[in-house]
Order: sequence, then structure tokens, then C-alpha cells
Amino acid sequence: QVQLVESGGGLVQAGDSLRLSCTNSGRTFSNYCVGWFRQSPGKEREFVAVICSSGGSTYYGDSGKGRFTISRDNAKKTVFLQMNSLKPEDTAVYYCAARSTYYSRRYLDYNYWGQGTQVTVSS
Repeated sequence: QVQLVESGGGLVQAGDSLRLSCTNSGRTFSNYCVGWFRQSPGKEREFVAVICSSGGSTYYGDSGKGRFTISRDNAKKTVFLQMNSLKPEDTAVYYCAARSTYYSRRYLDYNYWGQGTQVTVSS
């Protein structure tokens, strides 16, 4: 099955960078779409980015476009989210999620979820 574990969150200052990792401890998921979502208190879970297929088709939400980059290393069963030029409004719990079919921006379409990693950006 797919069991996802996120890492790489932390407390940084505005303008800094972070790289989040999402590792699958189950079987390979190179043919899955893997997305990153984020959620801050009182807000709905928001789409950040998704990568699909071994070739790495990528799609981004408006919040991270131009600043965030999603990538994957299928040999390591890991998907990364490189976040640059972080802003205080990027503060949230970041979740990775996977689904076995086509790409989606809707969090309800994803079957497998990690536990989340906290990202806090101070001004």
C-alpha cells in the first residue's frame, strides 16, 4: 500500500527557503499522482502542487506559482516540494497526498495522506 511520511518543515524567516519531503514507506508509487496541500487554522485545505507520472507532469496552485517547485525521485520513493522566498502567509501544516489516477486539485480526490509537517514563516 501507500504510506506517506512528510518531513522538512520548521520555523524560518520571510525570504528563506525550505524543502519538504514526502516518502512512501510502502510499495513504489511512481505511477501515482502525488500532491502537496496546506492548511492553516480556520481555512480550508488548499492545493499547492501536484506531480504525476514517472515523467513528472507538474501543476501548481496560485499561491506557490513561481516560488515552489515539486519534483520526485522514484528510486527513493520520495516527492519534494522546494519552497523559496517564503512569506508569512505560507505558514500552515503541509500535507502530501497520493492518488492512483489522473491529476486533481481537489483534496477530496486523494486516497492516501501523510500526517503533515508544520511550516512557520516569521516576518
